[in-house]
Amino acid sequence: MTMKKLVLFVFAILTISAIFQACDDSMTYAEMKEREDDAIADFINKENIKVISQSEFYANDSVTNVEENEFVQLASGVYMQIVDKGSDNPADTVKNNDVILVRFMEYSLLDQDTTCSNLSYPYYVDEFKYTVTSSSIAGIFTEGIFLATYGSSNTAVPAGWLVPLEYVRDGAHVRLIVPSEMGHNPAMQYVYPYYYDIRKYQIWK
Repeated sequence: MTMKKLVLFVFAILTISAIFQACDDSMTYAEMKEREDDAIADFINKENIKVISQSEFYANDSVTNVEENEFVQLASGVYMQIVDKGSDNPADTVKNNDVILVRFMEYSLLDQDTTCSNLSYPYYVDEFKYTVTSSSIAGIFTEGIFLATYGSSNTAVPAGWLVPLEYVRDGAHVRLIVPSEMGHNPAMQYVYPYYYDIRKYQIWK
């Protein structure tokens, strides 16, 4: 391929990319929400997930049947599967100002690809500080792959990650489908849903 043809080829690719980006930017919020809802529904269908109600979840002692691939749809819009509740000690719950270490994988339901994960690094975990006030709960990343991927302007832990902490204890393993409004800043900005496999919530002591 000559240099002139190569330049024209690259220009054509950039033009096509710009057109697709422009189309994406022209979507209304309602259209992006519809796209998100479709992506979540497709993922649930493809993964043969059995969705149970919150009342069914509570009636079953706040557990999900992993063998039946149950996920509970919570009031927040988050879908949660508790693979392992964690410690048998009822006192081993997350408390204000605790530092939490997590091992996780993030998968974009729209891109259908893993976008962020520390599971390939056996001795590397992400860390966040959990805080509780009279009106809210929050988590702030202090180090890890998440910060390396999304940058220091995105330190807030996705709200969807904090939802399971009400139901599990130290060392828990959960899987989540997190809609954009319960996700990180880029998820909210671009209306992207994510699937998470959080292998461990470990309270640092």
